[in-house]
Amino acid sequence: MSKSFQNKTAIITGAGTGIGRAAAEYLGKNGANVLINYFSDAQLANAEASIKIIEKNGGKALAYQADVSQIPQLKAMFEQAQKSFGGIDILINNAVLPVLKPIAEVTEAEFDAMFNVNVKSIFFAQQLCAQMMNNGGRIINLSSHTTFLFFPNYGLYDGTKGAVEQITRVFSKEIGHRDITVNVVSPGATETKEFATRPQALKDRVAAMSAMQRIAKVQEIVNVIAFLASDEASWVTGQNIKVNGGAI
Repeated sequence: MSKSFQNKTAIITGAGTGIGRAAAEYLGKNGANVLINYFSDAQLANAEASIKIIEKNGGKALAYQADVSQIPQLKAMFEQAQKSFGGIDILINNAVLPVLKPIAEVTEAEFDAMFNVNVKSIFFAQQLCAQMMNNGGRIINLSSHTTFLFFPNYGLYDGTKGAVEQITRVFSKEIGHRDITVNVVSPGATETKEFATRPQALKDRVAAMSAMQRIAKVQEIVNVIAFLASDEASWVTGQNIKVNGGAI
């Protein structure tokens, strides 16, 4: 499968940490040119470390700071990928803003911020793909298996992710004539630094939900993302793949 990434260019949003960072390193180590999008100055060191890993394995990568909820910045990022690498073949929409609280307590500012990052950025990134992505491209949007679980405090978060899932299905029909696939990956609980900050009771609860009685390793999520980004996934589109150890 790794041969599929040779001479391919991937943009990965929110790649300064977690699943996005691991996906950037995996694709880069296996031949892809990677634009590593990060948001905050604090994530620059992570992005630079990922570039070193990719280059050590013979790949090419660049770090690009952008707020993907701002359309001019999003467009400039796509243009930089084209300028640096000559085309765009893979987009992994991983950037996310998680706010977990009861619907009754969500502020208008929190609502707007989450929909801007979690939905607006993906909507307009796909629009840019319609304009700039090479035929035969791959788009992978990250959601969450919590859209099926109805956890308290997840109303706003799952609202944004549910929107992403529907946008994905529709866009797969609109862009499929160019052999561009569009899919969703919905991870279950995963061993990221962000998830490590959750209460232990919650971590124990979600671990017990999986058939394996544990939480996913980051690479287990990346493996599925990488498959969908590869040439081998040419007949998979408009799907929402739950990578959650059989939790639901």
